[in-house]
Amino acid sequence: MKERLTCPACGALVERFSNPFPTVDVVIELMGRGGPPPIVIIERRNPPRGWALPGGFVDYGETLEQAARREAHEETGLEVELVALLGVYSDPRRDPRQHNLSAVYVARATGLPQAGDDAAGLGAFDAEAPPRPLCFDHELILRHYLAWRRGERPAAPVQD
Repeated sequence: MKERLTCPACGALVERFSNPFPTVDVVIELMGRGGPPPIVIIERRNPPRGWALPGGFVDYGETLEQAARREAHEETGLEVELVALLGVYSDPRRDPRQHNLSAVYVARATGLPQAGDDAAGLGAFDAEAPPRPLCFDHELILRHYLAWRRGERPAAPVQD
């Protein structure tokens, strides 16, 4: 969005741009547990409160893939392998704080996740029965993930 402002010092017209903030979210499948792998969902420490996929803001100079791995590690302690780009979610209403857009990855990990960084807690859940309430548009993302897992919705391979 572009806004025209008047410089208070010289009176010239200047333009100010307001752009969406890039974020990442990660659906982390915990491997080696038999059956459909459970996914890691965190309990948010900060508002908006509730449950969410691990994720966060992309740092300047960081690729989306680097941000996804970093955020997954910071919030769960897990080293993840990104296997697919599930999609990009950009509804301006997806986050009540501001307009964020999110690249959502599917990743795999082994080990015991531990809550860290912005996570007050976490758990490994069946993707079809996540804890509630889910924040942001993560209910929609999980529906798309389940369709992807059934082979009904293609995802893009990760290009690193």
